[in-house]
Amino acid sequence: MRAGVRLESLGVEFMLDRHSRPLTPMLARLRRRGTTAWGLRDVSLTFEPGESVALIGPSGSGKTTLLRVIAGVLPVDAGRLEISGQIGCLLSTDAGLMPTLTGRENAALLAVLGGLSRSRARDQLDPIGARSGLGPGFERQASSLSAGMKARLGIAAAWETGPQILLLDEVHEALDQEFREQIFSWARELTARGGIVIAAGQDLPLLGRMCRRGVLLRSGEVQADRPFKEAEGVYVRGD
Repeated sequence: MRAGVRLESLGVEFMLDRHSRPLTPMLARLRRRGTTAWGLRDVSLTFEPGESVALIGPSGSGKTTLLRVIAGVLPVDAGRLEISGQIGCLLSTDAGLMPTLTGRENAALLAVLGGLSRSRARDQLDPIGARSGLGPGFERQASSLSAGMKARLGIAAAWETGPQILLLDEVHEALDQEFREQIFSWARELTARGGIVIAAGQDLPLLGRMCRRGVLLRSGEVQADRPFKEAEGVYVRGD
C-alpha cells in the first residue's frame, strides 16, 4: 500500500468546561464567547511518500492536535482526513506504557496495539529490546525507567511494527545523542522506501536535520508550508 495522508479543510473543536474556573485570561475570553474552541481550523495539507515533515510553531498552535488526529486519537469535527498506510507513533515520552509492567511486557502490549498479532508480537520482543538499547532495563518495571528510556522503548516498539507513517511528538528531544542519531537513520530508511515521517517539537536544529519540509502552525491554522529552512525563518522572524 502506498503511504499517504491528506487533510482537507480539517477542523477539530474542543469543548470547554463551563463550570470550572478559567485558568488564563485567554480561556476566560473564550468562555465568554461560548463553550467551545477550535484546536485546528480549515487545515488542508497533503503528505506524500518519501516526505519528512516538521510541524513547528509556538505552544498551543495545534502541532500535537494535528498528530493526534492523524494517529486516530482525536476525531475530526469538520473537513476530511484520508490516510493510506500503517501508522506507528510516539506521542509522549511515557509512550503509553503501563508503569507496573516491565519493558518487555509493555513492548508486547505496544506491538499488539500497533497492529501485530499476539504471536508475531512475541516474536518481535527480542528485536524490540535490542533496538531500544535498554539492556537490563528492558526487564525492569516501566516506573523505574527515565523519560529517555521510555521514549527509546516506545520508538523501538513502533518501528518493529513496520510503519509506513511515523509520527513523533517532541519525544525525540528527550533522547540522548546516540539514540537521536539512530532515529535519524531510521527516518532516512523509512522515507527512502516510500514512507512518511511527521515530527513536531521546538528543537529547530534537530528537526532541521530530520525533516526537509516545515509546516508552521499558529492558533490552529497553517501559516506556512515550505522547505524547512524557509518555514523556520518565518517562525523565527514572527512574520
